[in-house]
Amino acid sequence: MNSLRQQLIAGTAYSAIAKYSGMVIALIVTAILARLLPPEDFGIATVATVIISFLSMFSSFGFEPAIVQFRNLDEYDYNNIFSFTFWIGLLLSIGFYFLAKPVSLFYESQELLTILRLLCINLFFATLNVVPNALIYKDKLFRFIAIRSFSVQLIVGIASIVAALMGAGIYALIIAPVFSSVIIFILNFNRFPQKLSASLGLESVRKIFSYSFYQFLFSTFNFFSKSMDKLIIGKGLGMDMLGFYEKSYRLMMLPIQNITYVMSPVIHPVFSDLQGNLEKMATSYEKMVRVLAFIGFPLSVFLYFAAEELVIIMFGNNWLQSIPSFEILSFSVGFQIILSTSGSIFQASNSTKHLFIYGVSTSLITLLTVVLSVLIFGTIESVAWSITITSLVNFLIIYFVMYKSILKRRLSLFLKHFSSPLLLSILLSGFNLIFDYVFKTENVVLRLFLNGSLSVFLYLLFIQICGEYDIKGAIVSLIKKLKR
Repeated sequence: MNSLRQQLIAGTAYSAIAKYSGMVIALIVTAILARLLPPEDFGIATVATVIISFLSMFSSFGFEPAIVQFRNLDEYDYNNIFSFTFWIGLLLSIGFYFLAKPVSLFYESQELLTILRLLCINLFFATLNVVPNALIYKDKLFRFIAIRSFSVQLIVGIASIVAALMGAGIYALIIAPVFSSVIIFILNFNRFPQKLSASLGLESVRKIFSYSFYQFLFSTFNFFSKSMDKLIIGKGLGMDMLGFYEKSYRLMMLPIQNITYVMSPVIHPVFSDLQGNLEKMATSYEKMVRVLAFIGFPLSVFLYFAAEELVIIMFGNNWLQSIPSFEILSFSVGFQIILSTSGSIFQASNSTKHLFIYGVSTSLITLLTVVLSVLIFGTIESVAWSITITSLVNFLIIYFVMYKSILKRRLSLFLKHFSSPLLLSILLSGFNLIFDYVFKTENVVLRLFLNGSLSVFLYLLFIQICGEYDIKGAIVSLIKKLKR
């Protein structure tokens, strides 16, 4: 158990370094680009990246987690699977280069045509990267991943800003996805070189097909549940409205991507060692979920009350239309933070079939609610409400399935960990209501600083009083160590 804990902590630490340093870079780059480019440019780029990301996921066939999971694969198999991804990636890239024309006509955007064709480079190298990247995670080379991610994000971030300042316009937004995929492949391939053959390597593909197939189907439906809102808004409400929505959605996703997405790449390879002991897997996961609940639910409260300040500071006054949808989306943050770790448990327990069933049901629910919100209400706020409500519904569905069918464990053992975090969130909501009523100033930076500082103080006080963590003891211990 100690070895598992050490691997999880070490892996999470390196993953955190990569994610949080990347988050800082992404925040700076986004803040600058948002002040240089109009919402419509971001809307067009969003549609393009969603389509290319889907094709990239389609071409990988769920192989990456399958390679991590299966212990009976050898170098011959890796080379075969690499060859398969190469030929499939090449075929899809060439094919979509020509299909980009009808897509651009559908959205009535000539700029979208050029963007989509340039992003075919990303599609090819992202597909080619599946096997080398999976081997890096399988060997738990989290330090290498951290250094790689930080370096690449820094390089492409600077390049994007320079391009925007030189008048590249919308094309500055695709520098990161295009060049990052190329650089990451070169680094990964150098670490785990593969041999290319003329065959598709189907012999080795069959070994992992049953696992990767359901993983692939889940990823497909899960992707649509998280991305169809953008494609629908782009067509139904216009690229400028999509630009505003994309900013509110991205701001909402930042804590999710940089909290649990730090852990998710680590959870699967580490928890896969417990696939024969579901009881230990469940208890370890519940401890982690409790920590995430103490982070996610109070964070939802803070994001809601600090929405105006965050949008203005991050993107500037030209993006005020993003505030209402961001406030609505913030309600889902706590649930999504926890939910984003669930896939790793299905993978680690060899239950990708259940993962697929969950993906289908939640994707259909999300798609239906988004379409209805656009057709009936026609606002990005209505779409935000549909995403928030379906997040809660999806949360209940997946954990019911996980505990009943996979872990064979009472769901109440999972839900009991939410009582204290929810109580803390209610108390913080009351404080924020009083703060907004008493403290009124036009200085958004000062308002955010005071609100954040006082909220953190109350948060830590609650943690100490409830005995969740001995903060006082930790501080005293740290002071003693420093005095030595």
